[in-house]
Amino acid sequence: MLISNTNQWHNLQNHFNIMQNIKIKHLFDEDKERFSKYSLQYNNILFDYSKNIINNSTMELLINLAEEANLKYKIEQMFSGEKINTTECRAVLHTALRTQDIKPIFIDNENIITNINEVLSQMENFVELIHSGKHLGATGKKITDIINIGIGGSDLGPSMVCQALKYYKVDNINSYFVSNVDGTDIIDVCKKINPETSLFIIASKTFTTQETMANALFSKKWLIDKLGNIDISKHFIALSTNIEECKKFGIDEKNIFAFWNWVGGRYSLWSAIGLSIALSIGMNNFRELLRGGYQMDQHFRNTEFKNNIPVIMALLGIWYNNFFKYNTYAVIPYCQYLRRFPAFLQQMDMESNGKHITKDNQLVDYLTGPVIWGEAGTNAQHSFFQLIHQGTQIVPADFISFIHNLEDDGEQHKILLSNFFAQTEALMKGKTEEEVKNELTSEEEINRLLPHKIFDGNRPTNTILIDKLTPTTLGMLIAMYEHKVFVQGAIWNINQFDQWGVELGKQLAKNILYELSSNITTIITHDSSTNGLINHYKNYKLC
Repeated sequence: MLISNTNQWHNLQNHFNIMQNIKIKHLFDEDKERFSKYSLQYNNILFDYSKNIINNSTMELLINLAEEANLKYKIEQMFSGEKINTTECRAVLHTALRTQDIKPIFIDNENIITNINEVLSQMENFVELIHSGKHLGATGKKITDIINIGIGGSDLGPSMVCQALKYYKVDNINSYFVSNVDGTDIIDVCKKINPETSLFIIASKTFTTQETMANALFSKKWLIDKLGNIDISKHFIALSTNIEECKKFGIDEKNIFAFWNWVGGRYSLWSAIGLSIALSIGMNNFRELLRGGYQMDQHFRNTEFKNNIPVIMALLGIWYNNFFKYNTYAVIPYCQYLRRFPAFLQQMDMESNGKHITKDNQLVDYLTGPVIWGEAGTNAQHSFFQLIHQGTQIVPADFISFIHNLEDDGEQHKILLSNFFAQTEALMKGKTEEEVKNELTSEEEINRLLPHKIFDGNRPTNTILIDKLTPTTLGMLIAMYEHKVFVQGAIWNINQFDQWGVELGKQLAKNILYELSSNITTIITHDSSTNGLINHYKNYKLC
């Protein structure tokens, strides 16, 4: 049965009819303890959700919806390794990658904890070889440039984390990330690196991903062109399950790092896909990242729903997406190190929950997967905040910042935080006609400016305030959003762990690639638009 046909859904719809005209600022006026009632703290993370269009009845009804969807059981299914990726018959166990528990987890009668620890040991040994200079390039020079070649989760996760934890970077190690099949991406990186000191990480589970292998082959040719017929195994390693293809490429088998089909790409930074992270910040810091993820796993798995940060985040998202019909969501980190975090969350959320069929093969009749976007504050304030404050679309938003700044904990950080705190207050309160009139100095100004300076307010936000950006707190933050996305998909009853929509364009691209390379002068196999575009390209290419 669709969740929209349940009594709890209908109860929420009736409640929405009451709440849709409620003003958040009036809720604050009525309850001086609102912040303490609607904020949660776990370890170093404070989650304030008081600036939302909610009351006690709202939260009770949303939690009832989670229980109606059998959420607790679904959480246990994931953690225990049941094959909840139903279309691909796979378990979903990125949580096992970061567990600090030695308790076995079995998939097909195999204890995967043993496998995970073996790969972690392999990673640790390799990181030590690079950092100590024991693994040298083919010409005898120490490796200093790490180039990760992947796409999707094999790029977004590691690149986001390396950027976020740049403060903890190991000396004399520089990290680069190549994902786009547009040759500009790999060529631009190759201009910055020394072939003698470069190590390329080819991240592809199947070692057949078109974009990744095109860039891998380019970098291999580039290296040989620069250094001659050298031992390329000194400069290439692989994160893959396809050992034979890796060996054909020229990669030493001992430098092939495994990960498994129960690790989805967008959840893979915790696996060997995170090797570029470990090389960048050191294995000890990588293990702290895992520890942070595990701590949030424990909170998510063991905390009752009313005090469970990821569950509350997810339920608020459902409240706005499904009942208010707000189909977009902004994530705004007031931290320059986290400037790639919104892009990372785009994939995590939109590839997971951008589905229209339930696990029972029913077409949904409710919205799933809002459009996720964002930018670092304060830059965001000078780009899209005008729309958030006064536009015709309501955009719920998460604001994220840190009490302590790693680089400068002085006046500039106070300026940053003053903006961080002010924006959520402004979005909630707005500005009334009376307040505007009090600011204006003449009747002429009032006639000219009054309607333009009124802000409706009532724009909902969450505030996430963390002690300091560390590998541990970043791990907690990432896992918190992973679980938020999981809860929403579980309530919508969709399979969050496949991505068939990604495949359609790739299938068509293979046919078109053949046509672009062929001697056929006029293509007629597609619709008139696609035919016209391809033929236009081919005609100009021949000129």
